[in-house]
Amino acid sequence: MKTQYYTATSLDGFIATEDDSLDWLFSLGDLNESSYPEFIAEVGALAMGSATYEWMIRNADEVAAETGSSWPYTQPVWILTSRKIPVIEGADIRFAKGDVRQVHNEMRLAAEGKNIWIVGGGDLAGQFYDAGLLDELIVQIGSVTLGRGKPLFPRRVLFPTLRLVSVRQIGSGMAELRYEVEQ
Repeated sequence: MKTQYYTATSLDGFIATEDDSLDWLFSLGDLNESSYPEFIAEVGALAMGSATYEWMIRNADEVAAETGSSWPYTQPVWILTSRKIPVIEGADIRFAKGDVRQVHNEMRLAAEGKNIWIVGGGDLAGQFYDAGLLDELIVQIGSVTLGRGKPLFPRRVLFPTLRLVSVRQIGSGMAELRYEVEQ
């Protein structure tokens, strides 16, 4: 079981624009040509920040066009937020706030030996890293720059280091880097 931050970023290190748009990402390639199908098959639980969740609600049509469903997850999803936000009908969604260690314990039990995916955003992944709970970063880097936006991983990581374990080209517009977090 691993806790993984699987995400896409622009070449200059942003996962979304300042207004949380991901429009830049959809033109870069086919999801089925990426590692996503194999990745999601090994995921037993997900953690998501409220901005990512609200983006999915606002962009349900684009999500459905990309993944085949406006809510593409069958696994339980923890939404970390201190605000009251709407629930997607029929989805296994659990709201939580506070220290990610408690949420991680709940997620581990629900995942039943499968991996935990930290969907986003970057600060949420950073909270798992800060707590010593993040095992791997899988970053797909797109051939675009945004200039400004939501940072990939707003943390200084000097030690322990990230160990590059693989590099994969995805079409002509993306590269995937996989790092293990050395604890």
